[in-house]
Amino acid sequence: MNDLKNTATQIRRDILRMVHGANSGHPGGSLGCADFFSALFFKILKHNRNFTMDGKGEDIFLLSNGHISPVYYSTLARSGYFDKAELATFRKINSRLQGHPATHEHLPGIRIASGSLGQGMSVAIGAALTKKLNKEDTVVYSLHGDGELDEGQVWEAIMFAAHHKVDNLISTVDWNGQQIDGPTDKVMGLGNIKQKFEAFGWTTLEMNGNEMDEVVATLEKAKTLVGKGKPIAIMMHTIMSKGVDFMENDHNWHGVAPNDEQLAKALAQLPETLGDY
Repeated sequence: MNDLKNTATQIRRDILRMVHGANSGHPGGSLGCADFFSALFFKILKHNRNFTMDGKGEDIFLLSNGHISPVYYSTLARSGYFDKAELATFRKINSRLQGHPATHEHLPGIRIASGSLGQGMSVAIGAALTKKLNKEDTVVYSLHGDGELDEGQVWEAIMFAAHHKVDNLISTVDWNGQQIDGPTDKVMGLGNIKQKFEAFGWTTLEMNGNEMDEVVATLEKAKTLVGKGKPIAIMMHTIMSKGVDFMENDHNWHGVAPNDEQLAKALAQLPETLGDY
C-alpha cells in the first residue's frame, strides 16, 4: 500500500503545480480523489497503455465530473499513457490537456469529453451494455461528483441501469459535501445518496476515499459483485483538497489556483515521492 500512497502524494503535487502553472483549474475535488485514482489505475483496473478508443478486452474508466481533470491527467501520465512532461502544458494554448477532458485532441486515455455535468452515467451505461453485447467479462468504472447528482439526467440513467441489469458497471460518487457554490446541503440537499441508489435498485458500498487500504478493499469487493444482476455504486466520502490543511473542506478551492506562496506552503506538506515532471 505504501507504493499506492506514494503515488497519490505525487499526484497531489502534480495537481497543485499544474493548476498553479495555468493559474486556472479545479484543485479541490482533484486533491480529494487522488487516493481513488491511485488505487484504481495502479491496482484494480485491468487496462492497456497501448490506448484504443473502443477499449475492447479491457476495463475502462469514464470520468463524469470532468472539471477534476488535473487528477486524471496526472494519473494517466504516471500510468504511462503519455510523457509526464506534458503535464506542464495543462490549460495552455494548443495543449492536449484542456481544462475539461476532450476527445478531439486524441489524448491517450480519454474516451469521452466530459465536464458538462450529468452525462457520464449515461455514457458509462452505454459502454457497459456494449461490453455485454461483445460477451466480455470486463468492467466499466465511472466517477461522479455529489453535486453533479443535482442533474436530472443522472437519475434517469440510474433507473435505466437497474431496470436493464447493467451489472458490469461500478460507479463511484465522490461524496465530499462541497460544490462550487457552497456545501451541497445548502445548494441542493441530496439526502442520503446511498439509500437513494438502493431504492433505485443498485447494490451499494460505502468507503472512506482518503484511506488507501479501505479504498482498495472496497474496490476489490465491488468487483466480486459484478455479474450478479445489479449495477454497483460506491459512496466515497472524501475531504475536498485532502492533503493541504489550509485548503481542506473549503468549497472556495473548488476552482481556484494557488498563488506562489500558497503553492510553496502546500507542496511543503506533500513530500516528493516519484519525482516532479
